[in-house]
Amino acid sequence: MAGVQLRSSAFNDHDLMPARLSKPGGNVSPPLQWSGIPEGTEELVLLCEDGDSPQPFLHWLVTGIDPATTGVDEGQVPRGGQEWPNGFGTTGWAGPQPPMGDNPHRYFFRLYAVSQPLDMPSTPTAEQVRQAAEHQELASGTLVGTFAR
Repeated sequence: MAGVQLRSSAFNDHDLMPARLSKPGGNVSPPLQWSGIPEGTEELVLLCEDGDSPQPFLHWLVTGIDPATTGVDEGQVPRGGQEWPNGFGTTGWAGPQPPMGDNPHRYFFRLYAVSQPLDMPSTPTAEQVRQAAEHQELASGTLVGTFAR
């Protein structure tokens, strides 16, 4: 399976994310850029989850992203995208807010190129999104940011 290259101008892979992206520090969604979207992609799906919480915790879910796009600016929604509820119960980006004193948590940004639009429940979990996307996946890419308080 081909790979999508996913990156951010705000942080490098496996590096600390700036405080302005965190929930208490400004709660601004990160700028992201991508390439390597294969032919036949019907939509892109963006998922961000905390990989170090006791259960997968959803920070951002955007479906329906136009496959012709190559990124999203800081604080914006990708073109064509529909934001969904996050683990805090609000819709859209919810920045990192790990418990005080925890070791840095890892935040996995995954971009899936899928062959057909996903059929999602009204409040999908991170696991439901991953399973649905992986079932339709043509390619994907991952970027990891870290954050601690």
